[in-house]
Amino acid sequence: MLNYDLQEDKGILVLKPDGQLEVADFTTLASRVDAYLEGHETLHGVLIHAKAFPGWKDFSAMLAHLKFIRRHHQKIDKVAVVADGGFATVMPYLASHFVHAQVRHFDLAHEDAAWDWLIQSVNVQTRSAA
Repeated sequence: MLNYDLQEDKGILVLKPDGQLEVADFTTLASRVDAYLEGHETLHGVLIHAKAFPGWKDFSAMLAHLKFIRRHHQKIDKVAVVADGGFATVMPYLASHFVHAQVRHFDLAHEDAAWDWLIQSVNVQTRSAA
């Protein structure tokens, strides 16, 4: 299951996986993000908070995840991965080859730093719009 909170005032999407990811998680998420993007140019940031990557329920879930990324990555400014573990530390490097967004890893103990980094995008966008 993928829990999410779209903080529309900041343009930041918080994702918290809880167990294996399923097709329905990405269908629901895509619907919500698409509705937000109808009225906004981009998502300023995505914060992924996970103790470890939970994996996918099946191959269809993995494909749904990849489809979500393909359809949305150019409309996301930054992705903060807040997690401990080996995969989390190499993910930003791997993602940089496939996505438009800046991707950074933060240890679980440094979630505040992740928020600060994401909020910088919101503040820059607000100033340039004024």
